[in-house]
Amino acid sequence: MVNSKYGIPIRFPQERWFHITEEHSEMAGYYFEVLETVEDPDVIFEGKTGEFLAVKKLERSKYIVVVYKEIDENDGFIITAFLTKKIKKLERRRKVWERQK
Repeated sequence: MVNSKYGIPIRFPQERWFHITEEHSEMAGYYFEVLETVEDPDVIFEGKTGEFLAVKKLERSKYIVVVYKEIDENDGFIITAFLTKKIKKLERRRKVWERQK
């Protein structure tokens, strides 16, 4: 469990990790990066149905995206995570938080 940028505890059930690695096999070695992305992202975008997309740059043109939901002020959970190079597509969404440079 980690806290989101808004201080909400975010659960990462084992079932979700299995889902992520089954659907996105390239994520297998990124368990701790998933947690770190929720806790310390570079930017957070708003999802379409109340979820958040936390994004962290891993390499020159490689980003990890973690989709999570905050249910209330005391609970939230990770939905999925994936790697992408297509950051421009994410940037079309409403930005709700960004790290100060």
